[in-house]
Amino acid sequence: MLSKSVRSLIWRVFDARHGQELMLCMPREKPNSAAALEHWLRMAQGAERVQHPNLAQPFEIGQVEHWPYVAYDRALGETLDERLARQPAPLPLDAAQWIGQVLEGLAFAHEAGHAHRDLQTASLLIDSNDKVRLMGLEVVQEVFPATVDFNAVTRRAVRESAEEDVLCVGLMLNRILSGKPVLEENDLQHVVQQMQPLGREIVRLGWETPHPIPDPLRAICNRATDRQLRQRYHLARSFWRALDGWRQAAAQDNGGPIVLLLDKLQRLGHLPTTTTGIHRFTAGSGLEAQHASALSDLVLKDMALSLELLRRVNNALRQSGHQSADSGETVLNMQRAIQMLGMDGVQRAANALKPWPGPLSPVAAEMLRQVMARVIKAGQVAQALRPAGYDAEVVYLITVMQNLGRLLLQYHFPDDAQQIRQLMVPPEPTEEVPHPPSLSEQAAAYAVLGCDLDALGAAVARHWGLGDELLQMIRRQPLDAPVHPPRTDGDTLRLTCSLANELVDALTLPEARRRPGVEAATRRYAKPLGLGLREVMDALNPGAQKAGQPAPATAAQTPAARPPQASPLRERLSGRSS
Repeated sequence: MLSKSVRSLIWRVFDARHGQELMLCMPREKPNSAAALEHWLRMAQGAERVQHPNLAQPFEIGQVEHWPYVAYDRALGETLDERLARQPAPLPLDAAQWIGQVLEGLAFAHEAGHAHRDLQTASLLIDSNDKVRLMGLEVVQEVFPATVDFNAVTRRAVRESAEEDVLCVGLMLNRILSGKPVLEENDLQHVVQQMQPLGREIVRLGWETPHPIPDPLRAICNRATDRQLRQRYHLARSFWRALDGWRQAAAQDNGGPIVLLLDKLQRLGHLPTTTTGIHRFTAGSGLEAQHASALSDLVLKDMALSLELLRRVNNALRQSGHQSADSGETVLNMQRAIQMLGMDGVQRAANALKPWPGPLSPVAAEMLRQVMARVIKAGQVAQALRPAGYDAEVVYLITVMQNLGRLLLQYHFPDDAQQIRQLMVPPEPTEEVPHPPSLSEQAAAYAVLGCDLDALGAAVARHWGLGDELLQMIRRQPLDAPVHPPRTDGDTLRLTCSLANELVDALTLPEARRRPGVEAATRRYAKPLGLGLREVMDALNPGAQKAGQPAPATAAQTPAARPPQASPLRERLSGRSS
């Protein structure tokens, strides 16, 4: 016997007819009528026709004295139980690869209308090349009364069983990463019965593991077994996407969702344009300072066009050899970008963008509009809080770039963005946990994508040819890290924009938590940036500022336009160096 669970048995047997070893899978409870046995055989034969590289093909399907069975060739590999017995602590990347293969096969089976219903570690076969196959599909079936219409109940039963299959895969991932049985139970069905909401147990990956577990993988594993049903993965395909996204990103610098995003950028652009009147500004010739300033103000009101001009001018510099990855120089001043590209270049950039709302549905387009409004507000706040001498355009654009991953996710993967928002909603309180914590944006992104949103934005900025200095500045200050006084101009810009983004995030909290959130963010940055609550409140509530529009974005329109001392970074970013 290889495995015995409450629902099935797996035996290693010798087939004297063919002179070979087989693995025999059979249910613990036999069909209760001839019609039920016929239905069992029909469902098992239907599962046999579902062919996928990660689903084991049966060697034989049959029955002996009304006991049905499905036999598999022993040469397909050893069970996961046997592998863990001789290799008790596989690396997290190997565990993710194994479970990812299981999820691929399981998703294919679920989409074909079949379920497993008793996933155990013995159900996985691993060969010498680490190829994983799932065996036992449709061996365990629902036992209905003899008079039931099997066809009427099968579809509902498969749908309900599929979610349980996904939960069991999450328990299997926990088992591999932790190096010990979950809740000290070998039968995963016993674990499911003890977990909420059926039982009272909570299953989370512990901190004492054979290998350090990366935060994204930990978040994925814990979401799969979350105590709240609505927080778990309901589809094997969603679970696989998150796990595969992390696995590829961990194996290479630009894998997983980053590759998918870069592909979408090629086909759909980064964001849809909201401007229709660019031709009025580009109709004339010449680039007088007043003309460039007016065009710059218009461009900054269109987030997509602003990003497109930055991409084009910095990519052109890199291709012409004037910009190198080592120097990290980046043009981040809109007037300078317009002067370098010329009116024709601005017009070409505008024409290359898709009109609003691109391929988005009305609901997704409204969500993108809300995200963009928050980013615009953060840019205005950052401009109001910037130290003397820093160009307002630069501060505004760095604030936008710190939200690049969020903007691109909402445009290109709106369903994933919605999943992340749902995971950030606190779970329902219980007697044991009256004030349950919610997932952070980073943890929720890990659980959905396998990487965080800052990594998405940084990958795209690197793909656009933006310099190392900007790549550093567009990284938000981590919420769990202390804020130290800035040592460079780049640090000052990064912290100022990070504070602005945290303040605007605080404004989206429930009303009772809004003011404490603003005060907490202010305390974090007060000493390093030399700011007080009054300056923050003035920045958040400018009396004459129109809602939803960027603040005046040129240094000439703001006080203290020049710093007391010259700075190469300031000069380069503000456009004063050639």
